[in-house]
Amino acid sequence: MVNYTSRQMKAAVAALVAQEQFDLVQIDSIHMAAYVPVLSRGSRAPVVYDWHNIESEAMRRYSASVKSPIHRLYSAVTARRLAALEARTLRQAFGHLVCSERERAELHRVAPDARVAVIENGVDTRFFEDGAGFSTSRRRIVFVGSMSYHANVEAAVSFARGVWPLIRERFPLWRLTLVGSDPAPAVRALGREPNVEVTGTVADVRPYYREALAVIAPLRIGGGTRLKILEAMAAGVPVVSTTLGAEGLAVSPDVNILIADQDEDWLLWLAALSCQSDFWNGLASAGRELVRSRYDWEVLGQSLWETYCGWLDLARP
Repeated sequence: MVNYTSRQMKAAVAALVAQEQFDLVQIDSIHMAAYVPVLSRGSRAPVVYDWHNIESEAMRRYSASVKSPIHRLYSAVTARRLAALEARTLRQAFGHLVCSERERAELHRVAPDARVAVIENGVDTRFFEDGAGFSTSRRRIVFVGSMSYHANVEAAVSFARGVWPLIRERFPLWRLTLVGSDPAPAVRALGREPNVEVTGTVADVRPYYREALAVIAPLRIGGGTRLKILEAMAAGVPVVSTTLGAEGLAVSPDVNILIADQDEDWLLWLAALSCQSDFWNGLASAGRELVRSRYDWEVLGQSLWETYCGWLDLARP
C-alpha cells in the first residue's frame, strides 16, 4: 500500500470529487485503500473494491515457498497485515468484485454478510483470434506474464532450470520463449540457457502465439486468475498449466486445457501435442469456444453493468 500511496494522488482525488459528483467509485485492489478516506470526505457515492487477487492469500503462498528466512518472515508478517486490512475493508465497503466463485467463498468465510459479486476475468476474443491450426513449424513453448511479478519469476526459473532441459533433450529444435515486461535479473539470466529466449516488453504478443506449439502456465505460487491463459485460448493455442496456474477458471482438464503438476507431465503433454494434430486442434478449438462463450469482454461487461445498476438501486435512499 505504501508503494501505491502518494500526496500527489490524494490531492488529485480530492480535487476530482470536489469538482464532480459520482454515482459509484470502484477501487482497483486493496493497494488503493488509502484513498478511500479522501473520497469519503468529498463524495457519498458507494465504494466498491475490485479484487484482482486475495492479496493476503498470495502473500501467504509466497511465504510458504520462499527459501530465505528473512523473506519468509517479512512476507508472513505482510500477509497477516493484509488479512487484517482485507477483513476491515470487507465490512466497511459497499460491495466487492472478485474473479471466481472460489474467491467469493473465501471472502464470505471472512465476512459472511459482505456484498460480493463474481465478474470473471476476460479477453477481447476478436483481437486475439487467429484461424491458424496445427503446424509442424510451431516450435515455441511460450510463457507470457509480467516477468517482475514474484510468482511468474519463480515459475519461469523453476521451469527453465528443472523441466526445460529434459524437453530440449527430446526436442532440440524447440525454443522456450519468456514474454513479459520488466524481467527480473533471475529471469534475464535464463536467456543464457540453451534455447531459452527472454523478450522483455513486446509491442504485440500475437506473433508469439502464432508460432507457439503450446502456451504454458507453470505457476506454483500466487493467486487470482490468469488472463494469459484466456488470451492463449482466444488465439487458438493449446494451454498446459499447473492446477494452481489455472485456478479460478472454469476449465476442463483434457478437454480445453492440460494439467501438469509433476515435472514429467510437461514432456508427456508437449510431446503428444507435437505429434497428434487432431489432439492439438481439438484442444485449441475447445479452449477458443470456452473463451468466446464465457470470457469475452462483451459478455462480462454486460454482467458488470447489470451488477452495478442493481447495486445502485440498493444504495439509493
